[in-house]
Amino acid sequence: MKNKKLTLSLVIPVFNEEGYLDACLGAIAGQTVQPDEVIVVDNRSTDKTIAVAKRYRFVKIISENRQGVIFARNRGFNVAKGQIIGRIDADTVLPPRWVEHIKQLFANCQVSAATGPVSYYDMPLPAINHYPDHLMRSSIYNWSPKSPFLFGSNMAIRKRSWNALRTELCRHQDIHEDLDLAVHLYQAGQKILYDKALLAGASGRRYNDRLAQFYGYMSMYRRTYLSHDLHSLAGYAAVTVYWAGYLVVHPIRYLWLRSAGAVMPLEPLSRQARKNPMKS
Repeated sequence: MKNKKLTLSLVIPVFNEEGYLDACLGAIAGQTVQPDEVIVVDNRSTDKTIAVAKRYRFVKIISENRQGVIFARNRGFNVAKGQIIGRIDADTVLPPRWVEHIKQLFANCQVSAATGPVSYYDMPLPAINHYPDHLMRSSIYNWSPKSPFLFGSNMAIRKRSWNALRTELCRHQDIHEDLDLAVHLYQAGQKILYDKALLAGASGRRYNDRLAQFYGYMSMYRRTYLSHDLHSLAGYAAVTVYWAGYLVVHPIRYLWLRSAGAVMPLEPLSRQARKNPMKS
């Protein structure tokens, strides 16, 4: 199948993301190859998120009243018409060739889903801070097949693979929905590709969380795998890397954001903690 014949729908679940969505959609508008469909799934936003989305004529806005990213994702994926469904967050900033690169990857008919690393544009050393993220993910991908993963900020799945699995996915509120999708793909024998070149920008606002919030979020990683009876040390390694980042960044985040705001005034920066996407 040639790249130009593949169609791609890009799904963005949103809940009160007026500070980030403009940069996200602006990056989509600047793609070398435009997605065939861009779906913003409004998960009961109460701010100006949808007003921002309406500025972009290529955006299709749909609503999901059940709160939680799992419901918003499912709604968007179910209505998507493309042969490939791209999934990003409202704080994702895609590089110009992202859509083009996704279509190249999925020209391989054996690929059911793909994901890649992220660089944190609002954290220290944004030009290189994706290296620890990539090292962790590539190591898990290459050496721990029992720890399949997809990263909801930067991923895509083939529509037919989604249709085959969507009724089997878990709906627990204490696990990660993107990891759960990866586990179900793995258990169905479908290929997940990790590609280091599939790099996207994302916010590091998770590191604004208080200690208890961050602990709760991180504990969901291991819980997702254990809920499927998958036991691997890789899950601990991933959590260790994230904890290391938190312990380094969290104490200096206010100083960093103040200095970053002076040198990167066009980047979306937030001092707010990030809402747990699985909680209502």
